[in-house]
Amino acid sequence: MTQNKQHSLLNRANEAGRVLKKHIKNGDNIRIISHNDADGISAAAIIANTIKEEGGNFHVTMIPRLKKETIEKLHNEKYNLFIFTDMGSACINHINKLKADVIIADHHQPNDTEASENVVHVNPHLFEVDGSRELSGSGASYLVVRELDKNHLSIFALIGAFGDMQHLNGFTGVNELILNDAVESGKLEIHEDLKITSKNQEPLYKAIAYTLDPGLPDLTGSFEGSMAFLEKLGISYGIKFADLSGEEQDVLKDALIDVNPKIFGQVFSTPKDSPALRDLEDFSSILDSCGKSKKYGLGLSLCLGERDKALETAIEIQNKYRNNLVKGFEWIRKEGAVELDHIQYIYSEDPVLKTIIGTLAGVGLFINILNSEKPVIGISRFHKDIKISGRTTRELVNKGVDLGKALHDASVNFHGQGGGHNIAAGAMIPHKNKDEFLHLVNDIVASQLEK
Repeated sequence: MTQNKQHSLLNRANEAGRVLKKHIKNGDNIRIISHNDADGISAAAIIANTIKEEGGNFHVTMIPRLKKETIEKLHNEKYNLFIFTDMGSACINHINKLKADVIIADHHQPNDTEASENVVHVNPHLFEVDGSRELSGSGASYLVVRELDKNHLSIFALIGAFGDMQHLNGFTGVNELILNDAVESGKLEIHEDLKITSKNQEPLYKAIAYTLDPGLPDLTGSFEGSMAFLEKLGISYGIKFADLSGEEQDVLKDALIDVNPKIFGQVFSTPKDSPALRDLEDFSSILDSCGKSKKYGLGLSLCLGERDKALETAIEIQNKYRNNLVKGFEWIRKEGAVELDHIQYIYSEDPVLKTIIGTLAGVGLFINILNSEKPVIGISRFHKDIKISGRTTRELVNKGVDLGKALHDASVNFHGQGGGHNIAAGAMIPHKNKDEFLHLVNDIVASQLEK
C-alpha cells in the first residue's frame, strides 16, 4: 500500500515536471516563489538549477510566509508559469485564481481546496505520505525534476531535509528514495564519524557549543560548558579536531558518546565541495543562517555554485548567527519558560532573539533547558503582531499532539494565520490576543492528548 502511495505521488510530480519542461522549451521566464529557510532555499535551488542547466531563465523571490496579498500581486506579473516551493498548499484557494500554469511543490499540511486545472499540486499529504518525516519541500521540488535526468540535484533535497530535521532516526519513505538517488549520482559519500558541526573549521570548544543536532546537554550553546568539558578530558579547547592525536580523538569521541550516543553516527558528505560545505548538515546550517539573517540571495548563490567571496561572507554570517544562538540559550537558561498545564512558552521583544526563537525552542527541548514533556511556543513581537513558532518532540506527536492543527485552529479565532507540521508549526496573530491564544492552544493540545 505504501508503495502505491509513493507511486501516485511520483506520478503527480512527473506531471509537474512535464509542465516545467514545456515552459523551459518555450523559452518562458519562470517565476519561483519559495520559503526563506534552509529547506525553502534548497527547494528554490533545485528548480533554479534545473532551469539554468536546461538553458532557461528564472526569477526567484523568497519570503517568510505566503499571504493572500502576495498572491494577489502576482496577478500583475506577466509570467506563463509560477512555481511555489516549500509553500503554497495552504493557499490553494488564492493560487487557483492565477491566470497561468502553476506548480506547487510543498510538504506542509494543505487546506481542503482542490487545485484547479492549471495547477499541479505536489504534496505528500495528498497521498497519505508524512510531510513532516518522509518528504521536505526541497524533496517535493526534487521529485518534480527527477525524471528530467537531475539525480545530482538530490543533494539539495537532502540538505533541505536536514534543515527540516527529517533525518532524525534515519531517512525514511520518499526521503530514502532520494538518498539512494544521491548515492547513485556519485556525489554523496556516507561514513561513520563524530557529528560535531564544523569540527575542522572551528576551535573545538566552539564546534561543540555550536552543535545543535544532536543536542549535547550542558555543552550545546555554552562556551564555558564546552571549555570545562574539554579541560576535564585534558584536551586543549583552542585547537581543531583534525589537530588532535588519534588517542585524543578517541577520548573525545567516547566522552561525547556518554553525553549523547547520537553524536556518533552517519555523516553525509560531498568530498569534492569546499571544506565548509562538504558535510550536508553544515551546508544546511549555513543556508539556515542566511535565511535567518535575511540573506536569502546569498544562500541561493551558494546552491547555484558560487564560492570564494560568497562562501566567505556566508561563513561570517553563520558565525554571527551561531554566537547569537549561544546568547539565546544563555537567556533561556537564566529566564526559563512560562509553563501552562499542557504547553510552555518563551517570549521576547529583543531584536536579535526574536529572529532565532524557533531554533531556541526546538533545540531547547533536547538539551534539557526546556521541559521536554510539553510543547514549547516561541513568541516574538513585531509591532502590533506576534510571530509564533511551535516545537514539540516526536514522543508527544506519537501521543497525539499536532501543532500544525493546533496553531491553525487557534489563530483563525483571532483573525490570524497558522499551520505547518505536527512536530513544528507557526502562526501570526495580533499581539493583543497573546494570552487568549496561548490558553486556547493549551486547551487544544489537552484535547489532542486525551484522544
